[in-house]
Amino acid sequence: MSMITHKRIAAQILKCGVTRIKIKSAKEVEEALTRNDIRDLIKKGVITKIQKKGTTKAYSKVIKAQKKKGRRKYDGSKKGAAGARTYFKGLWINKVRPLRRMLKELKDADQIERKDYAILYSRIKGGFFRDKKHLMNYLKDNKMLKGKKAKKTKNTQPAKKKKRDAKKERRKTKKEIKRQEAKRGKK
Repeated sequence: MSMITHKRIAAQILKCGVTRIKIKSAKEVEEALTRNDIRDLIKKGVITKIQKKGTTKAYSKVIKAQKKKGRRKYDGSKKGAAGARTYFKGLWINKVRPLRRMLKELKDADQIERKDYAILYSRIKGGFFRDKKHLMNYLKDNKMLKGKKAKKTKNTQPAKKKKRDAKKERRKTKKEIKRQEAKRGKK
């Protein structure tokens, strides 16, 4: 049997192409006469299958890292219209909810009348106001606010200051606990 035949039989056994078959020593292979002999040579490692060449993932990993950082988002990479890329309902929700919240706070604080509240609510729904500042300017211009100056609604203390005060309280309690433990240790 010729080497080509040996390679063909080995390829059938290993379920791959003839070009992927590698023979280490030609003498041992020439002595093989049957398929079983070739199977034995495969087990010994005389005949081996060359690993398939795959596609490298290295560069795709680099690209993925860049995309995670927010790169590669220019016009050429964009697929779909602006409406498909931005969630307009989300934008609407983010605009309308704060306006309604502010309007409710003003109503609860008796700074606007109920009939004005209803009118303003429907205007918010109609998309009349751009933001909270626009709403406040509208109230001032149309003299819908009660009293000379509109009081600050709800948040009298900023969130950062609240956090800072809470942190100070925790520190005080920790110091007191340490003092008590120190007193117990001295006695």
